[in-house]
Amino acid sequence: MNTEIAGRKRDWERMNKRINILAQKQIDILKLLNRYTTGKLLKCFVISIILTMSFACKNDMKDITAFGSMLDTLPDQSARDIEFTYSDSARIQIKLTSPFMNSYKGNDPYMEFPEGFKVVFYDTLMNITTRITANYGINYQNRKIMEARSDVVVINYITDEKLNTEELIWDQRKEIIFSNKFVKITSEDGVLYGDGLESDQTFSKRRIINPSGEILIEDDENSQKPPDD
Repeated sequence: MNTEIAGRKRDWERMNKRINILAQKQIDILKLLNRYTTGKLLKCFVISIILTMSFACKNDMKDITAFGSMLDTLPDQSARDIEFTYSDSARIQIKLTSPFMNSYKGNDPYMEFPEGFKVVFYDTLMNITTRITANYGINYQNRKIMEARSDVVVINYITDEKLNTEELIWDQRKEIIFSNKFVKITSEDGVLYGDGLESDQTFSKRRIINPSGEILIEDDENSQKPPDD
């Protein structure tokens, strides 16, 4: 009998400990909700999930912990149809647009563009000189580094050239663009391929790494012909 009572006491202590841990987890998750969610409907929805998980038959603490980790990866701010401009002396030099953006704070804050983006560069007369588009982008605000991935296209309207690659990195401090991925450059003179590229941010001065391809060379009408035998 004493052994049975002692066993029940241990079970009761374990159950109380589990309930206390679960309650603390709920408090932590609710704190995360206050940080990351602004809509009442979304908060009510997430709270209902927490309660369902809390009173489930399994009471699996791993599920609660995983749910808290998921909330910790939510963005601090989200916005649709965004537009950023960089101006110097009241003149727009760069414009970035995107259909959707997630913004994350922390030691290394960044903006993510999961639905793609477009960056346009202007000259002093507000003519478009260069355009960059990609299916995905991420901009590290403190480091001034922007990465473009998936079907990256750069068009230089001055030289009438187009660059295609799968990844491109824009160093805004150094005002350079580079890639360590396969690149393809198409122009009126032909097509060039390379294992990477380094360029200024307007794509007017560039260097292709390990270039190959075909270039059209026009005959010089004024060149001297060899004499007939």
